[in-house]
Amino acid sequence: METTSEPTFVLKLFVTGYSTRSNSAIDTLKRICQEDLSGQYELVIVDVLENPEEAEERRILATPTVIKDLPPPIRKVIGDLSDREKVLIGLDIRRVGDKI
Repeated sequence: METTSEPTFVLKLFVTGYSTRSNSAIDTLKRICQEDLSGQYELVIVDVLENPEEAEERRILATPTVIKDLPPPIRKVIGDLSDREKVLIGLDIRRVGDKI
């Protein structure tokens, strides 16, 4: 979905290479973004083998790790992303349209 406004959520997923585990994390996070964030997101995938400086700068010690940079506060989920509710809670994300 293309939009002229800024994304509501900015997420960065750190993976190690494009292994089965990395691909599973990428697919899972993309599905969560599409289904729960209604296209109002920017997702950046960082391979720590190709960009070790960025991983070091963000203090990534294990992969997969996803960081929510926007909206504040910054949140991080490390490891298996298969449990949707745990990911949403860990990143402090409410589904678009959820009541507070």
